[in-house]
Amino acid sequence: MPLTNTEINQNTAPTPFAPTYFQGTKADLVLGDLIQPGFNSNFGQQKNAAYIFLTATLDAAIWGAELAVGEGKERIYLVEPIGEIEDDPDLTDKKFPGNPTKSYRSKAPFRVVGEVTTWQGHPEDQVRTMKAHLDNLKEQGINSLNDE
Repeated sequence: MPLTNTEINQNTAPTPFAPTYFQGTKADLVLGDLIQPGFNSNFGQQKNAAYIFLTATLDAAIWGAELAVGEGKERIYLVEPIGEIEDDPDLTDKKFPGNPTKSYRSKAPFRVVGEVTTWQGHPEDQVRTMKAHLDNLKEQGINSLNDE
């Protein structure tokens, strides 16, 4: 059975090669908070999420913050997965080759271990285009694989 990231981190000395994970959102969280499934999703049918998401790229986390529903401040947190993570099927082999955005999902919580406070968002026209694309998919009935 493979070790979880938490087990690996608890059983080994810190290394500059330990993975860094981000989560983009509009939620206002503090260090130590747990991000857990069961709340409304930002994507797909926006029903209670069976999974939560993280990424190993800052760019994908920025998209997460920019596309998150709600009126809150866009935020990017550094998170530590508590359990196992797996490729997000919306952004991997089921829709795109490989996992170019290094996006993952989990049914286990993530612990907030930091916040990225300085980052550059995408140009407004690019965000509008992405939101329009997502709205178009929704109108066509094309939903997230994570809704299944």
